Amino acid sequence: MKSITIKGSKRESVGKVATKALRNAGKVPCVLYGGEQPIHFSAEELSFRSLVYTPNVYTATIELESGEKFNAILQDIQFHPVTDKILHVDFYQLFSDKEVTMDIPVKLVGNAPGVIAGGSLRFPKRKLRVKGLPDNLPDFFNADISKLKIGGKLYVTEIDDNGCTFLHPENTVVVQVRRSRVSAVVDEDEDEDSDEDATETAAE
Repeated sequence: MKSITIKGSKRESVGKVATKALRNAGKVPCVLYGGEQPIHFSAEELSFRSLVYTPNVYTATIELESGEKFNAILQDIQFHPVTDKILHVDFYQLFSDKEVTMDIPVKLVGNAPGVIAGGSLRFPKRKLRVKGLPDNLPDFFNADISKLKIGGKLYVTEIDDNGCTFLHPENTVVVQVRRSRVSAVVDEDEDEDSDEDATETAAE
C-alpha cells in the first residue's frame, strides 16, 4: 500500500491553551497510538490533504523533528462543524507482524453484459473491511464484473483477498446488475416478437 509522509513536531504541552495556539498557527494536534505509550505531536494542516481528501486509502509515514519515524494508519479525524477545518487526528502505529483492520476501496474491472443489455449496476460495497498484516494490504481490491448478466451478483467470496481476511458475511454482495425498466421493455418486445413469429409460423 502506498504511503504519505507527514512531518511533525512533538508536543511538549497538550493543554487547551497550547492546542488552541497550534490551530491558530495552522497546525493540527495529533496522537499516535499503538506503541508503548501515546506520542503527541503536531503537523501542518496542509500536509493532510493527500491523506484525507481522497477516495483512496494510504498508510502514513510520520517523521518527527527528532529523527524518529513511525508507520501508521489514520484511525480517527475530527473536523470543525462549521468550517470543516481539521481539529484533531489520531493515528495507529503499524508493525509488520501485527494485523490491523482497514477499509479498502473496491475497483470495478471489465464491462458487465447485463448493463450493456439495459440492466442497472448497483455497487453497494465500494469499500471492504479487512484484517491483515500491513504488507498484505492492497491499494484496492479488483471486482471483475465482465460476467455479470441481468440479475447477476458478485459476492465477497469471489474477490481475491490478497492474504487478508474479509470481515463480512460470505453472502455479502459487492456489486450486482438489476433489471431496469429499459431491460424489462426490451424483454417484453422480444416476447411479443416471439409470439408474432410463432403465430405466423402456425398460420403458414
